[in-house]
Amino acid sequence: MNPFIDKLTKAQKKNSSLICVGLDSDIDVLPEHLQGSDDPVFEFNKAIIDATCNGCCAYKPNLAFYESLGPRGLETLKKTIMHIPPDIPVILDAKRGDIGNTAQKYAEAIFDDLEGDAVTVSPYMGYDSIEPFLKYEDSFVFVLAVTSNKGAQDFQYLNCEGKPLYMHVVDKVSSWNTDGNLGLVVGAPQPEQIREIRLRAPQLPFLIPGVGAQGGDLSKAVEFGTMLDGIVVINVARGVIFASKGKDFADAAAEALQAFNFRISQMR
Repeated sequence: MNPFIDKLTKAQKKNSSLICVGLDSDIDVLPEHLQGSDDPVFEFNKAIIDATCNGCCAYKPNLAFYESLGPRGLETLKKTIMHIPPDIPVILDAKRGDIGNTAQKYAEAIFDDLEGDAVTVSPYMGYDSIEPFLKYEDSFVFVLAVTSNKGAQDFQYLNCEGKPLYMHVVDKVSSWNTDGNLGLVVGAPQPEQIREIRLRAPQLPFLIPGVGAQGGDLSKAVEFGTMLDGIVVINVARGVIFASKGKDFADAAAEALQAFNFRISQMR
């Protein structure tokens, strides 16, 4: 079994959770009382992690919120990753996708420097843009198939040779998955696509964003994602980490996470 999947499934069982907490820690909307600290984003992340680490199955920092802060932001990201308990996997949401030699450097940054367990990538430039990430056999790669933003309709749903473009991605990823270290990003606002893709690719783990602030259907995401014993990770960012912007933000995050877990337990 792939080490990421092993760590993920153990965390899901231990914490009775399918929820991945998205650390989209936007410095502009952090609680006001943290703004004067030396590293407000890390202080925020630390408190969120401490409050939620017994109730989630993974964490997913979005690199944009750290890279936008320059070198200091990357140091904050490293400290954040180090603070996450070692038995909980870290998915680095980078959405990388470039030619082979550039992709190799991205892979080194993600897996060697930041020591992430998994990464998100774009398939638009084809296999040679993804292959450098797959060389890290102990790590994991989630490929964008159907995303949860409005612009997904611009390309992902185009009819190509009798099927939508996203289904070509699904089929290619399935054929590339010889080492069991590939999965798909499938957005929750498209529940019928979750079902369709699960039937097409029962062996691929799904990372499902969009059930929180983006309004995706949690019950259908869980129902369709777990069909055929499928492995699923439900990402929630703003719906957990910004449950409160007051001094009680960490407690509010824990309560919001608990509510998501309870809803899922009732469904299953």
